[in-house]
Amino acid sequence: MKILMRMLAPFMFWLAYGLFRAGPGKGSLKKHNFVMRLFRFAADNHNRQALSMYGHLLHFRGEGVQNRIQGAIYLERAAGMGDIKACYQMGRIFENGFEHYYRPDPERALGWYRQAAEQGHPLAVRRLHDVYREGQLGQSVDEAQAQRWYRQLP
Repeated sequence: MKILMRMLAPFMFWLAYGLFRAGPGKGSLKKHNFVMRLFRFAADNHNRQALSMYGHLLHFRGEGVQNRIQGAIYLERAAGMGDIKACYQMGRIFENGFEHYYRPDPERALGWYRQAAEQGHPLAVRRLHDVYREGQLGQSVDEAQAQRWYRQLP
């Protein structure tokens, strides 16, 4: 049964994504709840794209601290699977901390930023450039590293 659910997860993600982007029914609470259930099904069955999208929606648009923490947990799972956007968001979450669940951790933030930047995420590349140019996140000023990341800026 688990295998079947994991095989259905990509389809459920694309169905949810299509409905999410579709014009008809925008603003409908019924549609919203249905789409969020589809995203959650796909995310809970290890679909990387669903983990990232559902996590982003919960963390940045969710109501209440618990939903926002849950969103960050989904984002962390997506980042662990290599999702570039989730890696960048986890860098931000660990840089600033979030509530009692995610304490600021400059070393982990730097690791997530680096992972996103190495995959070409432009905001992560810019953040690493700034980190090494200004000596942030526990790093000393390193012109060679700053130049390395500057050359990769779009």
